[in-house]
Amino acid sequence: MSTFRTLLSRAAGHPSALLLAVQLGSLLVYPLVDDTESGRILLGLLALAVVPLAVWVVRRSAAVNWIAWTLALPAIGLSALSIGLDRPDLVTWAAMLEASLYFYAAGSLIAYMLADHRVTIDELFASGATFTLLAWGFAYAYFVCQGWYPGSFTGAVEPERPRSMLELLFLSFSTLSGVGNGDILPLGAQARVLVMLEQVAGIGYIAVVVSRLIGMSIHRGDPGADGP
Repeated sequence: MSTFRTLLSRAAGHPSALLLAVQLGSLLVYPLVDDTESGRILLGLLALAVVPLAVWVVRRSAAVNWIAWTLALPAIGLSALSIGLDRPDLVTWAAMLEASLYFYAAGSLIAYMLADHRVTIDELFASGATFTLLAWGFAYAYFVCQGWYPGSFTGAVEPERPRSMLELLFLSFSTLSGVGNGDILPLGAQARVLVMLEQVAGIGYIAVVVSRLIGMSIHRGDPGADGP
């Protein structure tokens, strides 16, 4: 019991680490369940768990918490209804709210990391959590785009069918990191604009936020950095 309380206290001190762990852990689940009906339900439940974590992370920053809850509560409700009532049409609207929440949470974490001139352990975890929030946010944006504009994306396998969430996540991570694997491609104008926006976001995030954290970490570790 004491070990469990210790883990909880550490998690409370580093919510960004917990969010990052849940996001990366869900990636391990996707390949196992992405193409099954029960898998879609499980992934929906995972999304319900991640949304409150994203709000928790926002609360740690200077961002406005009620905005996060305004996005989170309808997203949770729509996701639950889509699972309980078997209404796939509601998933697109839930994805739109989740994308907005993830972008808002990512923006709040970026502001949190840029707010001072020292690097903490939580800020290092926040840099990873922000990357995953951006990747998931754009993946949900792709999902919404595909729902509103069928045929927005194609792939090397079964090019005519809609892309699964795992495929859109793969496209998002590839685009955000600058790897640019080409087996999932945007076809429609709206999809291409979203991909270009994510490319700009990825370059900007690495150039501004990550490079700043690295520079401050090096500066902190240099004994002569603050004096002659």
